[in-house]
Amino acid sequence: MEQVTGQGQASFARAPGLLLLGGAIVLAYILLAILAGSVSGYDPDIIDLNQLLQPPSALHWFGTDHLGRDVFSRVIHGARIDLYIGFAGVIAPLLIGTLVGLVSGFFGGPLDALMMRLVDLTVAFPFFVLVLAIVAALGPGVESYFIALACVGWVTYARIIRAEVLVIRSRDYIAAARTLGLHPLYILIRHVLPNAISPVAVYVMTDIALIIVFGASLGFLGMGSQPPTAEWGVMIADGQTYISSAWWICFFPGVAIVLLGLGFSFLGDGLASLLRAGR
Repeated sequence: MEQVTGQGQASFARAPGLLLLGGAIVLAYILLAILAGSVSGYDPDIIDLNQLLQPPSALHWFGTDHLGRDVFSRVIHGARIDLYIGFAGVIAPLLIGTLVGLVSGFFGGPLDALMMRLVDLTVAFPFFVLVLAIVAALGPGVESYFIALACVGWVTYARIIRAEVLVIRSRDYIAAARTLGLHPLYILIRHVLPNAISPVAVYVMTDIALIIVFGASLGFLGMGSQPPTAEWGVMIADGQTYISSAWWICFFPGVAIVLLGLGFSFLGDGLASLLRAGR
């Protein structure tokens, strides 16, 4: 008992630092995305043939690319697109997975068996391979990526929610609610969902980071955002030919992806530590 209490106290002490650090990183990206037009100083899509492949300098902080476009401006404006991909891409998997997990875990029976077999079938294939296959079938673009995420990404949320619901439905207050004759839908929304959603909130932070990374990967492969869009994966793809002579074209958008991913990971770790400390 003392060991468990000590672990809980350590998790609680660790949580604020992670939450503050992760929140500061994500908030900084959001502010940069909102103020991109004021901060960047250059139009991210303007081609300047007199400034081709200029290294980082006081005039161009992150240098210029093979078309003379300011890399700093493109990185800042790319935050808008990649944050949009992360936040918008998580909505459909979260809603679908939460609904499936709630219904499957609460009612059980043949419906639960059917849903779990569908989950098992989906997770039998690598996530990124399925996303690539769906995007390839629908055609390149962010919209195709969102559809692929809705088709594949819900399974993890469903498994998390279902596991929580299986524990919650055996609690005394659920039995009391059933005894009082409350409608199952009311019990689900009022009593089950609020108590089952906490682990999902932790996973959402990690999932947003993964969605951003996968979105950038699709942009790099030419299946996500399309040129001349100032998206980090597209920028890395544009700069791969010049990696030995103009490293900055790939380097700075790559750093932007890593730092944003760390921000969301820190947020997720901080929330997880708070949950562990509260148990």
